[in-house]
Amino acid sequence: MAADGEADVRGIVVRGALTSEDLRMLVKGPTADDRALAAHKLCRKMDREDLTEEERVHAHEILKVMAGDAAELVRRALAVTLKSSTLLPRDIAMKLARDVESIALPVLNFSPAFTDDDLAEVIRLGGPVRQAAIARRPQLSAKVTATLVEHGCEEAVRVACANDNATFTETGLQTVLHRFTRSEAVLAAVAYRSVLPLSVTEKLIGMVSESVREHLIATQALPPQIALELATGAGERAAIDLIDQAGRAADIKGFVAHMKAHDKLTPSLLLRGLAQGHMTFFEWAVAELADVPHHRTWLMIHDAGPLGLRAIYERAGLPARLFSAFRAGVDTFHSMSFDEALHDRTRFQERMMQRFLTQASKAPKEDVDYLLEKMDRLSPEPARKLAPRVREAAGA
Repeated sequence: MAADGEADVRGIVVRGALTSEDLRMLVKGPTADDRALAAHKLCRKMDREDLTEEERVHAHEILKVMAGDAAELVRRALAVTLKSSTLLPRDIAMKLARDVESIALPVLNFSPAFTDDDLAEVIRLGGPVRQAAIARRPQLSAKVTATLVEHGCEEAVRVACANDNATFTETGLQTVLHRFTRSEAVLAAVAYRSVLPLSVTEKLIGMVSESVREHLIATQALPPQIALELATGAGERAAIDLIDQAGRAADIKGFVAHMKAHDKLTPSLLLRGLAQGHMTFFEWAVAELADVPHHRTWLMIHDAGPLGLRAIYERAGLPARLFSAFRAGVDTFHSMSFDEALHDRTRFQERMMQRFLTQASKAPKEDVDYLLEKMDRLSPEPARKLAPRVREAAGA
């Protein structure tokens, strides 16, 4: 260690956290191993202390000594020990980010010292390995992902897209699809994000493999025209449940309007949706069929008296023979706890269907079979026990 380094730390004491022996070993340790051990020990001590502003300044001087050590082992001890710490100042973090990969990657992965501009600069100039390290960070802003989308290598972009704590704009994701049209790994990473804009989902449907396509259909809301095409198109590789799609639709009014325009808003579809607890879909579908504003339809469906539901049901042109089944569905929904829907949607659906099936003896056989199959996917054992009793009551 140079004499200048010794002068830098002479006399620095951080309120008992450090000893003169710690500092002496950091500066004059005979081997890199000795100095690396001292660096690790000092970093841990300083990071655990509640430092005053003056003590923090002194601590930063000590970190500069470590960052300037000729031995890679010492600089790595600093980078690894303080990779997630707020003690590491920005100027030292940037110095470490430009160091060899064994030192740069830990801080690029985790350090909160970097600004978005710092990370963008490393992405543009740092190469694929550093790009991928940034892509794995616990949080990524839209500004950083935009830079990755434009300048990142395929692997870095894949990692960022697979990171659900990375924020992407709709434009950013569209650019990913444009740049990596032929990369199955990148497209799959985008498809498996927890939330996607409709425009991205729509474009991905025609780009990904069958298994990824099925995942998109099962988890993402699709534009109504795509949902209908997939539900009715001949030879489609993946089946699609329009009720599930209606339950995920952000614009439920537009979704049911599109379905009505294509004659897909059938009594069977409404009954199946109601039996699964998709009350919002049922309300908007009835409103669309009856040509009555949603707020008035809501009041009539949820009217405590006996006439409201029947009046809006008849106005919607739904078949009289199925009214008792729809009545059972609405009554079942009202008997369920709101907290069940709020906290465990799958459990709510299972219980809703189970109660409906034991009450709605007038439900058509094909709808009963559909609901039993749906229940079987959610909870096989209750569905198997319930099936014989339900089919016997329905005359199946």
